[in-house]
Amino acid sequence: MEGNTTRVPYLTEREQVPEGGRERYDSIMESRGRISGPFGVLLNSPELAGRVGHLGAYVRFESGLADPVRELAILTTAREFDCAYEWAAHEPIAREAGVRDEAIEVVAERGSPDALTATEALVVEYGRHLFGDRAVPDPLFEDAKAEFGVEGVVELTATMGYYSTIACVLNAFEVTPEEGAAELP
Repeated sequence: MEGNTTRVPYLTEREQVPEGGRERYDSIMESRGRISGPFGVLLNSPELAGRVGHLGAYVRFESGLADPVRELAILTTAREFDCAYEWAAHEPIAREAGVRDEAIEVVAERGSPDALTATEALVVEYGRHLFGDRAVPDPLFEDAKAEFGVEGVVELTATMGYYSTIACVLNAFEVTPEEGAAELP
């Protein structure tokens, strides 16, 4: 992310963070291996960056959601927020996690979920309703609860909520993907 021009300083080096916030920097580095994306701008508020990073580490690396479900939820969120960075970062991760090309294309093109598997369609429609309507209709919610269980539907919702926060940060501060990254249509 060298040379990224954002609306606030983009902090990637420990020395750029005020001394009192370097523990938060260290924590983010430990969980992710580098400072990139939203954390380069969030570190302008080290306490917030640390708290967001802690939640994100759980959602991304420890959640009970199956990897393909989690990544499809993230891509759906990225698409609903038109967040180029989030899409670029997670599209290859989604493929690696086993998200089918057809599902990625439906999300990218805002296409009909009719040809998707039942689980894929459920995740995509859940996100589209949550973000588009600001609510999830009862039948869809009940289907999600039946598919993922109570804990799973809570984690699905929180995953989408977390990544919507990240999308807002990335979009507001104009954090751009690296050149050559997967592009959001």
